Amino acid sequence: LNRDWAWQTQAESRQRLALYNQWLPQVHVDYHEQSVNEPYYFAPAAQPYHEVITAWQRDFQLAIGKKHAEYFDANGWLYFTRETFDLYYPSYGDTYPIYNGAIGMTYEQGGGPRGGLGIWTDDGDTLSLTDRILHHFTTSLSTVEVASANAPKLVKEFRKYFTDAVRDGAGEYKTYIIKKDSGKTEQLDAMLELLDKNGIRYGSGQKAAARGYGFTSGREEGFTVNAGDVIISTYQPRAALIKVLFEPKPKLVDSLTYDITAWALPYIYGLDAYASKEKLATSAYAANVFIPNIPDSGAYGYVVKWESIKSARVLAQLLRQKIKVRFAEEPFETGGITFNRGSLIIVKTSNQPSGNELWKKLAAVCNTFKATMYPVKTGFVDKGNDFGSGKVRAVPSPRIALFTGEQIASTSAGEVWHFFDQEIDYPLTLINPSGFGSVRWDGIDVLIMPEGNYRFLNDKQNAEQLKAWVNGGGKIVAIGSAAKRIAELDWGLDLKKENDDKKEDAGEKQYPYESLRAYGSRDREMLKNTTPGSIYKVDLDNSHPLAFGYPPSYYTLKLDENIYEFIKKDGWNVGTIRKASQVSGFVGTRLKEKLKDGLLCGVLEIGRGQVVIMADDPLFRSFWENGKLLFANAVFFVGD
Repeated sequence: LNRDWAWQTQAESRQRLALYNQWLPQVHVDYHEQSVNEPYYFAPAAQPYHEVITAWQRDFQLAIGKKHAEYFDANGWLYFTRETFDLYYPSYGDTYPIYNGAIGMTYEQGGGPRGGLGIWTDDGDTLSLTDRILHHFTTSLSTVEVASANAPKLVKEFRKYFTDAVRDGAGEYKTYIIKKDSGKTEQLDAMLELLDKNGIRYGSGQKAAARGYGFTSGREEGFTVNAGDVIISTYQPRAALIKVLFEPKPKLVDSLTYDITAWALPYIYGLDAYASKEKLATSAYAANVFIPNIPDSGAYGYVVKWESIKSARVLAQLLRQKIKVRFAEEPFETGGITFNRGSLIIVKTSNQPSGNELWKKLAAVCNTFKATMYPVKTGFVDKGNDFGSGKVRAVPSPRIALFTGEQIASTSAGEVWHFFDQEIDYPLTLINPSGFGSVRWDGIDVLIMPEGNYRFLNDKQNAEQLKAWVNGGGKIVAIGSAAKRIAELDWGLDLKKENDDKKEDAGEKQYPYESLRAYGSRDREMLKNTTPGSIYKVDLDNSHPLAFGYPPSYYTLKLDENIYEFIKKDGWNVGTIRKASQVSGFVGTRLKEKLKDGLLCGVLEIGRGQVVIMADDPLFRSFWENGKLLFANAVFFVGD
């Protein structure tokens, strides 16, 4: 939960932040434990510091650290400062308070669950539970001591932080404009809900010409502000937090970071937005008001647009109630309304068991999730394919399994489990790879493989059994390193290698002194081949079911070097990146050369089944909102 402060995807985080924002303390410490072989860490923090952090906040961290050092020195205790734990990513228990005017700090004690009541460290020292408690107790009282001694100054600076914000704003861009006419009402509402949770104020735009940085185009350009556009001004108390959450290209003074380096909200929610250096006029924002659906017993059928995770929630509950649902492969128009690919179609055919209650059931589900259902009087459409066309396909009720436990990354599996359990409320079976041989494969339609090493696939018999299941009609959704593991099985997916498009020795010619490395710079040398979390623009073939509900592009959070060769046969290259696809965040110089002209998401067809490849995690920490529909497409739409 230490990564969830700003995003508040979890119930515990929402409760904590509601209290935090009511209280707004001047000093906040987040207590942690680290490796047994690390002693104790306290402020001041490591670089990078975000540029919005004030000199006062930096200086107070230093004062705190010096006071702690006095007590630790007196007791002969080991400690370290200014290493590893930076102040950049906005959703920590130290950075979130800092971006809200406080002195935020992380304290890390060696130990953790491995420490138990006592343990020998690699240095031969004994670390006891008593030691660990005493160290945290000491820094606790030391923090209170320094805060008490500086209480008047703390209160004065805290007040100044917010008055300066209201008067001066924060950063180069003074106003962020979210276009309401982008056709993503549900994503916009979800973002506004996040702003509300974080105490960020917003208004409605007034018709005017303006200039600013276009998040979609990646350049300064002219645009028109329209009435109804969302305007977020930095001239308000949460100015620093707004800058951090919205700035398109945050300044990174040191690339050796502890977490991701890009998270701008317009990319997270897939919204059309601009950042302007002007202070734009606003008026009160009129929130979208949901009008409950009233079922029409005389309707031929109903259509629900496929636009966001809300649509997936509706689909999941309809399937759970055994209501037959179809989806459109192509756009169509009926009754003067245009419906895009993926739109859900519910008709009386195949739904006879529900009888006269069908439309009441549908309305109850749609009203629960505030989704509009559009009545249609006939299956004969004005444009596109009629409802009986082969281009209007039934959505199966898939029996879904997820690999968890040994060999599987717990956070990646947890994201998927959370998606089904908390986001869309759809049943999921958990499988441990250690029991692979006893799995009843005839009871599974979709297998989700989150991040993991999948050592059991080293056994050729296991790999062949899994491939036979896919060949017989099964579907795998492989995320991150799981996709890499599939590529190693020679099923038709190839991992793109560095300098693949050059001669064999071209890499050596391009970097002739690569092997001459300084040991002291080993951490930074590794950065040339890594990205701790950057945003890339992905070109989408949105005619494929994997990309239904999306425009021709999608923003992905790239966390590793994995990119794949284009699928040359028996499959579809749905999401690809080209030469100039990086949008924001840090990418190592060597990795930049590799991350181009390749596949990030696609579908490999094996016999009657499919393997959905997702090089990047579309559910990252559950806050990457724009990826959730992509994942739902993979689960429910991709198929025969």
